[in-house]
Amino acid sequence: MAEQIPQELIDRINQLSHKKKTVGLTEEEQVEQKSLRETYLALFRQNFRNNLEMVRVFNKAGKEVTPAKVRKIQKEKGLRND
Repeated sequence: MAEQIPQELIDRINQLSHKKKTVGLTEEEQVEQKSLRETYLALFRQNFRNNLEMVRVFNKAGKEVTPAKVRKIQKEKGLRND
């Protein structure tokens, strides 16, 4: 399962963003901010992908219409047995 995005990471990103808007960042802080943002985006993308891979889609008649690509991924991960 994907990692949850740590609140400390979000808090530090927000701190640096606020500081950048008010007094500016040092070169070290700019590097840290870039690194934190990349980490955040990687975790966000992984969580989003995992959520999408868990989705099953049904039409109004109740028939499953989950895309074949998603069904294949679900089978590979052992989430389906059909």
